[in-house]
Amino acid sequence: IQEKGLPHGKLCIAFTPDEEIGEGAELFDIPGFGADFAYTVDGGDAGSIEYENFNAAAVTLTVHGVNIHPGSAKDKMKNAAVMAMEFHNELPKQACPECTSGYEGFFHLTGMHGSVEAAQLSYIIRDHEKFEKKKQLVENICSKLNERHGGAFFTAEITDQYYNMKEKIEPYLFLIENVKTCMKKLDIKPHIQPIRGGTDGARLSFMGVPCPNLCAGGHNFHGRYEYCCVESMEKITQLLILLAQK
Repeated sequence: IQEKGLPHGKLCIAFTPDEEIGEGAELFDIPGFGADFAYTVDGGDAGSIEYENFNAAAVTLTVHGVNIHPGSAKDKMKNAAVMAMEFHNELPKQACPECTSGYEGFFHLTGMHGSVEAAQLSYIIRDHEKFEKKKQLVENICSKLNERHGGAFFTAEITDQYYNMKEKIEPYLFLIENVKTCMKKLDIKPHIQPIRGGTDGARLSFMGVPCPNLCAGGHNFHGRYEYCCVESMEKITQLLILLAQK
């Protein structure tokens, strides 16, 4: 708007709410948006280009216990809180966010609460090639522990959240080449990397709008030391203007 006369095609811009809880693209109006291709601007340091991401699922594990007075609990009590810890200990200990990088997936315990009567653990599963195996492992552990305890004490609700957008972007790699060309004009060093998470672009790609992810200048996401570099944001603004002309 400020720089009059710049050549560009039709531009479609959207701000999606609720991205961080996986609902950002849930009600996205593809025909109303009107674009054939798009980019999300939701990445990290200047230069990052991403068109691979984890497959993702959410797991709610529910453990049903048997409560009774501890004074007469011998061979009768089933402590759901303790049994929930038993489940967690069955997961591979190195398959957690703090022990993995690159293409390595993980089980991430995001919440827990419980009592003797009932307990609940919340996980997210993230992976590339081993996504289905990780989901199956959760089911297998539930079956194993139910057999061990002699009843249907463990149940897992597994919900897929998003999938790897790579297969949807690869037929349109000009989207990536255009970004690399524009970055080089601005002396930004492009670096392509897999996202250890996801973006609304992953969902949009499967909804019919191929949508790789670009840098946004942010660092230390989701932590108390999260920040954005203003100089990077200014450079990325220039990048988007060049890309619109491209």
